[in-house]
Amino acid sequence: MTLPYGFSSVRNHSLMLKTSHLCVPRSAIGCFSPKESPFFKKNSSRFLSPQKRTSLPLKLVCPLASFSSYAEGDEQHHGDQQIQNSHNSSTNSNESDGKGNPEATGDFSGMANAFNISSKTARAITIVIAFSALSLPLFMKSLGQGLALKTKILSYATLLFGFYMAWNIGANDVANAMGTSVGSGALTIRQAVITAAVLEFSGALLMGTHVTSTMQKGILMANVFQGKDMLLFAGLLSSLAAAGTWLQVASYYGWPVSTTHCIVGSMVGFGLVYGGAGAVFWSSLAKVASSWVISPVMGALVSFLVYKCIRRFVYSAPNPGQAAAAAAPVAVFVGIASISSAAFPLSKTFPIALSQALACGAAGAIIFDRIIRNKLGHLLAKTKPHDTAQTQPKEIGFLSEIAGPTGTQLKIVYGVFGYMQVLSACFMSFAHGGNDVSNAIGPLAAALSILQRGAGAGGGGEIVIPIDVLAWGGFGIVAGLTMWGYRVIATIGKKITELTPTRGFAAEFAAATVVLFASKLGLPISATHTLVGAVMGVGFARGLNSVRAETVKEIVASWLVTIPVGATLAVIYTWVFTKILSFVL
Repeated sequence: MTLPYGFSSVRNHSLMLKTSHLCVPRSAIGCFSPKESPFFKKNSSRFLSPQKRTSLPLKLVCPLASFSSYAEGDEQHHGDQQIQNSHNSSTNSNESDGKGNPEATGDFSGMANAFNISSKTARAITIVIAFSALSLPLFMKSLGQGLALKTKILSYATLLFGFYMAWNIGANDVANAMGTSVGSGALTIRQAVITAAVLEFSGALLMGTHVTSTMQKGILMANVFQGKDMLLFAGLLSSLAAAGTWLQVASYYGWPVSTTHCIVGSMVGFGLVYGGAGAVFWSSLAKVASSWVISPVMGALVSFLVYKCIRRFVYSAPNPGQAAAAAAPVAVFVGIASISSAAFPLSKTFPIALSQALACGAAGAIIFDRIIRNKLGHLLAKTKPHDTAQTQPKEIGFLSEIAGPTGTQLKIVYGVFGYMQVLSACFMSFAHGGNDVSNAIGPLAAALSILQRGAGAGGGGEIVIPIDVLAWGGFGIVAGLTMWGYRVIATIGKKITELTPTRGFAAEFAAATVVLFASKLGLPISATHTLVGAVMGVGFARGLNSVRAETVKEIVASWLVTIPVGATLAVIYTWVFTKILSFVL
């Protein structure tokens, strides 16, 4: 039987929630009426396959972990491994035919299962994306108007290399924005991908940098390659190919790696072999290496503090639901005002920019408060201080173990933080599209400039990026996110530690805060490494055993080899491309 993402069949008596790895009896799900919870509606059978629809009276609109599953203090996950094993066996049986072999879904089964679509639909989507990627460059102005046929062919190939890099950015790096939201259940993976696709493309098109330097990230000395345009062109192509190759390998195994580090490693390898040791800014490379430690440590520390604050000031309050609803608009005000003033300055005059940022924050807080009151107002009206069945210690310290809320209080707390997490994920996704698309289109625009403008175009100066190249990079990110994004999202959201809306919000808010302020201070920070560290910090706040050591080891190992692997692949690709170019030209 085919079930939507987030569920698996356990005979006819229960549903398995993949998000929380908890087996919830049908009777437990049925105990919530649609009026009591904003996350349930009628007609759940629409989600099930036509062949085996059940008579469930309810459906999960937003597959939040069952509220009752956390009634014992928000931290009860005993038996996770046994339930996960049963889920795995159930999944294997669902995806196998009578002979015990996987269904004839090919490489599309993962995408089909993630989006709750058939393998034929997944294959059709893939074919459309591939056809678009091959045909759209033919209609782009950046292909070169009035140039020789050989130049047009090389420009076409260059655009494909840029698309390949952007595709892998979407497949790997977008998990920074959406992974925790999916892991906590605030969004389904389908909702996350659709939301991220719109925001990533919008960010890339509207906020993507229109000016770039040929020598990306200040890693290579431009004057070393003066007068060696074809070599530099081959090096830029090899950097895109090498970084894309390693990102694809990492995405296949679900490893979240830094796309910036991939590009840096690729360009370092090219520079060392073809320009010598003097072609590399070693101080810049040292900063990149230091971010392996600085990013996860800062992310873990801030998320640890944020999560402990939530437990101390929300969970321990006489009325946790009301406390969460009151604190949410304040957090939204601070977040929107900070992002508006730091990341999107509205005016060059500081007093005006500050006033505009505060106005944006106030507007966001008011709108968010109305959303909370509208969606959760009926639950808030029922809450009273004595409704909470918590037994807190008399002396509550910042690091004290505090029991979580239960019943209606828990529904409100998770509802509030679920909405906050979706909001923060949207901001991160939009910003990511504007910032990281340059990792693909920067070298792409530089390579096109060298190819089409001839000598001197690739010298270290600034190069204007055409709008169609920005859109091309945005399309590549969306394509990669759609086809393979679910792989790394699963690692961020589920495989490091178990996430709930409060934990997911703490991790996401901490990562965004660290990246924002570190960027302003000029500290070497990787958004990917920061988010992974933030998720680990939330796990550490619950105890060392709450973090899956094996997953963390795999991720750290992938970080350490990113630059060496990128450098090696770049050297190989450059040798191949120089041979091909010498033959073609």
